[in-house]
Amino acid sequence: MDAPVLPPAELYINRDLSLLEFNKRVLEQARDSDIPILERLRFLCISCTNLDEFFEVRVAALKQRLEIGAPAAGPDKMTPQRLLDEIRYRAVNLVREQYQLLNTSILPELRAEHIRFSQRSKWSGTKKQWLDNYFRDEIVPVLTPITLDPSRPFPRILNKSLNFIVRLQGKDAFGRRRHRAIVQAPRSLPRIIRLPERLTEQGCDAYVFLSSIIHAHVEDLFPGMTVEGCYQFRVTRNSNLYVDDEEVDDLIRALEGQLAASRYGAAVRLEVSKDCPEDLCGFLLDHFSLDRADLFAVDGPVNLNRLATVCDNGRRPDLCYPPFSPGMPRELLTDQSIFEILKTKNVLLHHPYHSFRPVIDFIATAASDPEVLAIKQTLYRTGADSPIVDHLVRAAKSGKEISVVIELMARFDEAQNISLANRLQEAGAHVVYGLVGYKTHAKMALVVRREGDKLKRYVHLGTGNYHPGTTRLYTDYGYMSSNRNLGEDVHKVFMQLTSLTEAEDLVKIFTAPFNLFEQLTSRIDQEIEYAKAGKKAHIIAKINSLTEPKIIDALYEASSEGVRIDLIVRGTCSLRPGIPSISENIHVRSIVGRFLEHSRVYYFRNDGDEEYYCSSADWMDRNFFRRTEACFPIRQKPLKKKLMRELKLFLADNCQAWELHGDGSYARLSPGEEKPVSVQQELLRKLASSS
Repeated sequence: MDAPVLPPAELYINRDLSLLEFNKRVLEQARDSDIPILERLRFLCISCTNLDEFFEVRVAALKQRLEIGAPAAGPDKMTPQRLLDEIRYRAVNLVREQYQLLNTSILPELRAEHIRFSQRSKWSGTKKQWLDNYFRDEIVPVLTPITLDPSRPFPRILNKSLNFIVRLQGKDAFGRRRHRAIVQAPRSLPRIIRLPERLTEQGCDAYVFLSSIIHAHVEDLFPGMTVEGCYQFRVTRNSNLYVDDEEVDDLIRALEGQLAASRYGAAVRLEVSKDCPEDLCGFLLDHFSLDRADLFAVDGPVNLNRLATVCDNGRRPDLCYPPFSPGMPRELLTDQSIFEILKTKNVLLHHPYHSFRPVIDFIATAASDPEVLAIKQTLYRTGADSPIVDHLVRAAKSGKEISVVIELMARFDEAQNISLANRLQEAGAHVVYGLVGYKTHAKMALVVRREGDKLKRYVHLGTGNYHPGTTRLYTDYGYMSSNRNLGEDVHKVFMQLTSLTEAEDLVKIFTAPFNLFEQLTSRIDQEIEYAKAGKKAHIIAKINSLTEPKIIDALYEASSEGVRIDLIVRGTCSLRPGIPSISENIHVRSIVGRFLEHSRVYYFRNDGDEEYYCSSADWMDRNFFRRTEACFPIRQKPLKKKLMRELKLFLADNCQAWELHGDGSYARLSPGEEKPVSVQQELLRKLASSS
């Protein structure tokens, strides 16, 4: 029986709507009473920053498509206007849930734990005096209130900054009537201020919002006039960077110019406090050239992410996740140097359960070892104070050949990466900025060492960034080896990135944008042939996103032929499971927990000769065709068994797992009468406890 032919809208879930569904799952973590209260607050803040980025990037791009009259872009064929309408509906509900959760659940529970946010109506006595002094001494010197008139037009408003629109009545010092003013909160000021202990109850942490202090004292900024109202607002702007592939002569200079401009890109969203009068909302919308659909009136601070300060200050560890010490694979529990270990063993690290220290030590040892001649590395996101960059700088200064491929276009890390590139160049390293139009997303490090009369290569390949900070928060795999073929492959890929020549005859690694897509689809086709022959056929993919239509179609065909397909997709998933005769054999789940699931693992049963791959690539159009990516095999039996044990845990999770339904919605699984299984807790217990 032929599979039914369905219109695209029924075959694919819209990418942007799926991304909003992921943010709902993040917000549900803030609602989970089994999670410590400060971690719940952190999840609330994450849902806020996720939504910010969604508007800065996805909604901004949609608005541009609408302006130029572009047709529907995705395989689901939703027009830009219809999609914007649906996004508006879902985003409004999401924001309403965020603030309702803050006001009715999280803040009361924080108060019960003696963490309080002092309200203006309750300031009195010594507390009021301290806040008056704070305003006078710390805030007024850096404030620039601007009364609006023809010679003082509306000031430029920085992306996502805190601002106030003030309604005035009366005459200024020059005898002219004034009606409105703008007060911008300086970026140099903390958004939340902790009150001195002497002003609070014993054992209580009390905080005040900067916005509350400015609001309470705004009349002091306009002497001689009457302040009739003061209202917070915040503008989200288009943060997409546009670099013309054909016109760029100097990528750093072009990017620096784009970064400066992006802070004042076209407005895409306006947030105001819920009590902001209609006429002032209209005035702001007109100024920013926004429609009523772009307005979000919120019941609380216009940027919930300000509250992350309370999560991060370390004052109440009892209200956070219990700390853990990352473990170490048995192979590394020795006094031998990393090179001696890798001569005989391959090492698979699973962060954050395993420490990131071996990766740092790999580069540090190479930087110090007189027998090491060269180090080559890709850097996508590393953090401002990166020990890996420190070691690369030290190695370059010592005379070693250091080649670093830095991706300057790593979204929101562009300025930081420009700084790192300059620092490495000043130390004498060869720095390449990737290729305009093709982000360098592969995670690779190569060390060339002289051993006797030969040169030997040692490699590290990963699914995540060389960023010590995020390795405590993101789950990723790292693979270390001295395998000859693997080392030669990595060498050829680095040669390709620097010289732009073809990497020929790769033995182990698949790369994008060259053969990764074809290699994966050929393995899907292989599973189809096994299923047609009556053999067991099984595919497992753990990825962050699945949106590429051709690979979705290949999975649909595999499912219709009887291939069992288990997908663990953290975020966006455009594949629609459960379509009769098309995707009945496909099961999609998302794991949302303490750590951000970031590792990519692909499994193919291959008629019993199982194949396992780890990669930097998600199954998206950009990863297959517009990025440089690396996909590497794991072939040692103990490591393959380890990967399968962990994949089975992901598929067995019934505590942090969400199942995707055919309508695009997700349902959270619960153990019921079954034994609870939380993959992250299990891996913490099994791997981190060994430290």
